[in-house]
Amino acid sequence: MPKMFGTDGVRGLANKDLTARLALDLGDAAVRVLGDSGTKDDQPEGRRRALVGRDTRVSGDFLAAALSAGMAAGGFDVIDAGIIPTPGVAYLTSVLNVEMGAVISASHNPMPDNGIKFFARGGFKLPDSKEDEIEAVLGQDWKRPTGAGVGRVSHDTKTATDLYIDHLVSTIAPLGADKVQPKPLKGLKIVADCANGATSVVAPTALRRAGAEVIVINASPDGYNINRHAGSTHPEQLQAMVKASDAVMGVAFDGDADRCLAVDEDGNMVNGDQIMGILARSKKRQGKLNHNTLVVTVMSNLGLKLALKDMGITTVQTAVGDRYVLEEMLRGNYSLGGEQSGHVINREFATTGDGTLTALTLCNEVVQSGKSLKELAADFPQLPQQLVNVPNVDKMAATTNAKVQAAVERESKLLGDTGRVLLRPSGTEPVVRVMAEAATQEQADEVCARLAQVVADELAL
Repeated sequence: MPKMFGTDGVRGLANKDLTARLALDLGDAAVRVLGDSGTKDDQPEGRRRALVGRDTRVSGDFLAAALSAGMAAGGFDVIDAGIIPTPGVAYLTSVLNVEMGAVISASHNPMPDNGIKFFARGGFKLPDSKEDEIEAVLGQDWKRPTGAGVGRVSHDTKTATDLYIDHLVSTIAPLGADKVQPKPLKGLKIVADCANGATSVVAPTALRRAGAEVIVINASPDGYNINRHAGSTHPEQLQAMVKASDAVMGVAFDGDADRCLAVDEDGNMVNGDQIMGILARSKKRQGKLNHNTLVVTVMSNLGLKLALKDMGITTVQTAVGDRYVLEEMLRGNYSLGGEQSGHVINREFATTGDGTLTALTLCNEVVQSGKSLKELAADFPQLPQQLVNVPNVDKMAATTNAKVQAAVERESKLLGDTGRVLLRPSGTEPVVRVMAEAATQEQADEVCARLAQVVADELAL
């Protein structure tokens, strides 16, 4: 039986795969695993609290109600923070006296999808072992609290959002003794594409409070338009608006705002690798890049690693997924890491990827450096890359099939130090992703095509 929890919580088509019943059961199971409160003489032994937030999908309403009901029935007092970015829930879970946080979101996925993911006390995503425990007790009957032992559900969107925005702005503009808010981004004209998602209020407010002149697009969520032709997965509108408005740069978020991509003044994309490179160099200059190391995934471009090496910065590589990046950051006490897709984890201020935080710190570096985003990104050139998904194959044999491995070795030897190849099985489909980087796009295309053909021939189901 396949695991219910994927790399980022439980995901599926809302009201088909992810139903109100399942959300209720997940809430019920989560309080059993993540909280240890009980009752004595029908009175609560110390109240336990949970925080719930969601993105702007219409299905978030009924899923939040069901999830909160399951938690309250299990004896937790639930604070429903309403629409708030995923990293906002992580932050509030870390600073409020709550036992756990939960987010209802499918991130960059289309509107009909939704998902549920949990944060433990402290604001960290759950390890696999805790998710397995929740799945193991899902739907089981148990002695639920009664009377005064049951929980309440309260709603407080404004306080939660204000606390989070205050935190974000303070990362680049801490209040002085006079309690006056500094304006480090004053004079910076930027465009923000909020994907009609969870940061539609948070990002424009935070950027403006930091002093930026902000042109906002796709910040009118109606429950149905999240990620639709907008945000980090569809940056075309942002690119056009940056050029049309003479802004110096643009930033694009996804539906739950845990990732951020950028656009320079000419409308060129600046991806997560380049953003990480810019921020890593900045932290090194400030003496805040622990061990002078950036944590990346296997998908990060070789160009980033080579550029950082020349700057005296080491890279440590993990599997794809920001949770694996964070695990490595905690293990090695590293301060910065992330993914090419725009998930950037800045442990000085956050326990998870935070798109609005990334936008603020990137804008601040543009101002502090006196350089344009285009100039900063140019220091981290990206090697030409090609990615091919090979469907209907035995994905687990990709690392054991002799002919496939011989082909990988042959192509790697051909590329030498000027490129690389990577085979990555999909986490959810019978697909192997074949990626090649090379000195030219033509060479990357050719290597990828040859390797994909071997995979298709040798591993066909």
